[in-house]
Amino acid sequence: MSHGKFVWYDVMTSDCKAAESFYDHVVGWTSKDSGMPNGGYTLFSVGETMVGGLMPIPPDACAHGARPSWTGYIGVDDVDAYAERVTAAGGAIHRAPQDIPGIGRFAVVADPHGAPFILFRGASDQAPSPVAPGTPGHIGWHELHAGNGEAAFAFYSGLFGWTKAQAVDMGAMGVYQTFATNGGPPVGGMMTKMPQTPAPFWLYYFNVDAVDAAMGRVTDGGGQIIHGPMQVPGGSTRKARSSRSSGASAERRTSVLPRAVEAVLRTGAARVCAGREKARPRRVCLRGADEADKKHYILG
Repeated sequence: MSHGKFVWYDVMTSDCKAAESFYDHVVGWTSKDSGMPNGGYTLFSVGETMVGGLMPIPPDACAHGARPSWTGYIGVDDVDAYAERVTAAGGAIHRAPQDIPGIGRFAVVADPHGAPFILFRGASDQAPSPVAPGTPGHIGWHELHAGNGEAAFAFYSGLFGWTKAQAVDMGAMGVYQTFATNGGPPVGGMMTKMPQTPAPFWLYYFNVDAVDAAMGRVTDGGGQIIHGPMQVPGGSTRKARSSRSSGASAERRTSVLPRAVEAVLRTGAARVCAGREKARPRRVCLRGADEADKKHYILG
């Protein structure tokens, strides 16, 4: 049952070819054209499993200042009904429900503080095949930097039935509340964003075999390390943050990484043999080659 779960992810960018090359190199994806009639949508895959998509920023969105960004799709039983529930709960509709022939129905919405996400129901009732936690190339964590953490949890739990898992007191940074969907293990966390963060956003973590090797691929692909690696206390992952720089300098590539979006590359490799201490995860912040303020995370 996919209701209330993240079921898909895609990135809108100003340079699709650069984005394909970068993500294929860093995360290990393969990319191919979707074959949709109007074109313009690329599919990312791990082996035979599709994990996400890529498309250019629409001209009308560019005209309104849209920047490259990743967006997550949350599965629902009825897109139209849930779009109404979003607005009734104080959220907004950015794109009214519409069909993608042969694929499904979707609506682009935002929570009451402005963090965007997509409501989606597939044309088929067949749920995606589950993958083991930490599988390289898949999204391993979903993190909301919210306008208000408690209010955000109330909004999402009211819509999708998400439940609270562990809460971590981060002192002056507030509480990091992990959450679960459909009674399963935790799949993400949310917190009140830092005052210097311009707007609320969802951050998606990408699983990799090893963060150090992935960091090398980021720099090889034109990215920069902004922060880290940093240990994640008590966990089995490390993470790194990255971004690609803007066209401000002719020597820099066009950005393919989203503003205020962080993709974390996680690894299950920190799980060591029985009887040995678990490795502490680390976190790294990276900067890429398109817009100087565009970021994403890598865990390993």
